[in-house]
Amino acid sequence: MSDIPFTLDQLRILKAISTEGSFKRAADSLYVSQPAVSLQVQNLEKQLSVPLFDRGGRRAQLTEAGYLLLDYGEKIITLCQETCRAIEDLQNLQGGTLIVGASQTTGTYLIPRMIGLFRQKYPDVAVQLQVHSTRRTSWGVANGQVDLAIIGGEVPSELQDTLKIVPYAEDELSLILPINHPLAKVETIHRDDLYKLKFIALDSQSTIRKVIDQVLTRCDIDTKRLRIEMELNSIEAIKNAVQSGLGASFVSVTAIEKELRMGALHRAHIEEVEVRRILSVIINPNRYRSKAAEAFCQEILPHFANQLKKFDLSELMPAESDGK
Repeated sequence: MSDIPFTLDQLRILKAISTEGSFKRAADSLYVSQPAVSLQVQNLEKQLSVPLFDRGGRRAQLTEAGYLLLDYGEKIITLCQETCRAIEDLQNLQGGTLIVGASQTTGTYLIPRMIGLFRQKYPDVAVQLQVHSTRRTSWGVANGQVDLAIIGGEVPSELQDTLKIVPYAEDELSLILPINHPLAKVETIHRDDLYKLKFIALDSQSTIRKVIDQVLTRCDIDTKRLRIEMELNSIEAIKNAVQSGLGASFVSVTAIEKELRMGALHRAHIEEVEVRRILSVIINPNRYRSKAAEAFCQEILPHFANQLKKFDLSELMPAESDGK
C-alpha cells in the first residue's frame, strides 16, 4: 500500500455516491460520466485492497470499510476547504467565501438583511446562506461546513461542549390577528382571551413550533388549551391564512414587519405577557475562522443586536481584539 492510496477526487466521488445513493446520480451531480465514476471506485478499491460498496442491492450501500473511509474523507475535504480559504484570506477580504447558517425564521427574515449590509462593505466576498433546522445547522458549524450561525432553538446536547453559544438578541413572538377581528379593536387583550381564539400553527414536529410552545409555557400560557384549527408548513402560509381571517397565530416580529407597515395584520398585546425567545450566535472555536467571518461578527452582528447589556458579543471576537 502506498503512503496515500487515494486522491481528493476519489474521496469526492465516494461522498457523492453516498449522498446520491447511486453511481449514476453521483456522476450527474459531479458532471462526469458514470463509467468514469465506476472506474475511480474500482481503482480505489484495488488501491485499498477492500470492497467499499455492497453491490447486491439497488441502492449503492457502503461496506464497513466504505463508511470508515467516508468519515475520514469528509474531514479531509473540509480541512482542504479551510486551507484554501485561509490562503484566500491573505488577500485581505478581496475575495474568499463566508458561509452563514440559520434556522428557518432568522434565515428567512433577518439574515438576508445582514448579508446585504455585509455585501455593501465587502462586495468581493462570496456569501452563502444555509437555512436548515437548528439541529442540522448546529452540526454544520461543528463540522466546519458553516462559519457561524444564528439560531432560535436549542443546540443539541452532544454539541454544547463543542460549540461556543453566545446569546445575541431577543426575538419577540407576536400574537397576530386579522385586522377585522373583534379583538383587533382592543388595546390589550387578556390571557384568557387566548383560549377563545382559533389558532393557525406550524406542524407540531417543527423546531419553531416547539420553541414557541416552550416560550408560551414559560409565560404561564397552557398551550394544550389553545385551539389549533389548522397546521401549515411555513410562516408565509400562516401569515396569509391570518390575513384571510382564518385564525390567529404567534410569529416572530421580524417576520411581520412589512405586513405591519402595510396594515395587513394586527399585532395584539397581551396583558402582563411578553413572549420572547433568545437568538444565539454559534461558532466552533476549534475551527479556522476566516477574516470574512471575523468581519461579520465585528461589524454586522452588533448593528442588528438588541441593545441589551447582558448580551456580550466580545466572546465572538478574535483573541487579539480582547487584548490577549
